[in-house]
Amino acid sequence: MTTLLVSQTNGDKHQTPQGHAERPQRLEAIANALAQPRFSALSREAAPSGDLALAELVHSAAVLNAIRETRPAEGIGQIDADTFVSSKSLDASATALGGGLRALEAVIMGEVHNAFVAARPPGHHAEKNRSMGFCLVNTIAIVARQAQRLYGAERVAIIDFDVHHGNGTQDIFEADPSVFYASSHQMPLYPHTGSPDETGVGNIVNAALKPGTGGDEMREAYRQLILPALDNFAPDLILISAGFDAEKRDPLAQLEWTGNDFAWLTGKLMDIADKRCSNRIVSMLEGGYDLGGLASGVGAHIGMLMNGQADSAPEET
Repeated sequence: MTTLLVSQTNGDKHQTPQGHAERPQRLEAIANALAQPRFSALSREAAPSGDLALAELVHSAAVLNAIRETRPAEGIGQIDADTFVSSKSLDASATALGGGLRALEAVIMGEVHNAFVAARPPGHHAEKNRSMGFCLVNTIAIVARQAQRLYGAERVAIIDFDVHHGNGTQDIFEADPSVFYASSHQMPLYPHTGSPDETGVGNIVNAALKPGTGGDEMREAYRQLILPALDNFAPDLILISAGFDAEKRDPLAQLEWTGNDFAWLTGKLMDIADKRCSNRIVSMLEGGYDLGGLASGVGAHIGMLMNGQADSAPEET
């Protein structure tokens, strides 16, 4: 497998208050993990800037207007209780989008088999009409629409294994049968959406996991619910909202996943990508707030994307 890593060089420009979980050091932890020799075969590029006007493919104009109105000349502005914007946050959002679009291009055009985008801020909580939950714009939703507009992808699947339900992505696509959205997430937990009875027009699958559960329960949920539905959807492209906050050390949730669980799940998604869409996978960073857990999870995920087998590095304890 050829795997592209698209990294954001200006991710630190999106500033959050001291002590906030979604902080620039997250990208440093990922970069340090992927500097290890076992990742030397990665193809690497810096994320270009993308056109944020494309946000209106999935958001109302009010979303960008509210960000611009809240954005301060210096310091940090507040959109809601836990969502912040600084003077350069839109610059960081533009490269997060540009990174996703570059990864999409590389995968669709056959330059690489799959790609991972290490960028912030995350996006999957941003709904049609509002930013929320650390997220300003829903980057992966924009990438999905561009896959359809630019490359003729008729059926796009988004798999979200962040520990928090991607209410924004579901809100955007729940009435659109051309996009399949499936999420595994802890429940109850923020944003208190993602009940299994939320099915859209038959294109939404939600697997709710109880606090304290681990990899065995996750595997069962994917085997019984998400993987069969994804296979039946027969996507032209698989996008992954790759959050690593289900890892056992994460401070914002109470699931018990390990690196091996992220590797197993990545492998299962690769199996369907091989069967249905010529291996085309674009994975984009969402959550993950313990730096060690984030590094471990990303390493396991990318090791599987690269090699088609679990990373041989030992699990951290």
